Amino acid sequence: MKRMILALGAIAMVSFTSCKENAASKINTANVAEAAERDEAAKLVPVMTFDKQEHDFGTIDQGTPQETVFSFTNTGNGPLIITDAKSSCGCTVPEYPKNKAIAPGEKGEMLVKFNGAGQNQVTKTITVTANTEKGSELIRIKAFVNPKNGGPQAAGPTVVQ
Repeated sequence: MKRMILALGAIAMVSFTSCKENAASKINTANVAEAAERDEAAKLVPVMTFDKQEHDFGTIDQGTPQETVFSFTNTGNGPLIITDAKSSCGCTVPEYPKNKAIAPGEKGEMLVKFNGAGQNQVTKTITVTANTEKGSELIRIKAFVNPKNGGPQAAGPTVVQ
């Protein structure tokens, strides 16, 4: 029993003396500088500010293509990168500067094309995915679409007897 206690004491002493190395000497200053740089870059957040959030085409005839430009400015302090832009419907197609860095203060444009589909009041939403704090921005287009003349829609319902 005494030998066992003596052996455990010797092992404990060796363990404690081997851990006495100075932990501060193990810090790599290059890693500290890199971490500080990464943390500073994380504070740089782009902000996508549109000149308008919604565009109204007014009253249009069904099937008449329309398009408008949404201008925006990066009002943040980091580079803005748009990774995707999707419409709520296939009848609306956004064109944008994909994966191109837009520096703080720079302007950009997004062209939105609408093929004039639908009837009556139509509203479509475009979701812009970017590296902003929110992660996405919303813009809208709307129009009142008149049905084509002479078609079954304009003539009213067909009655079969």
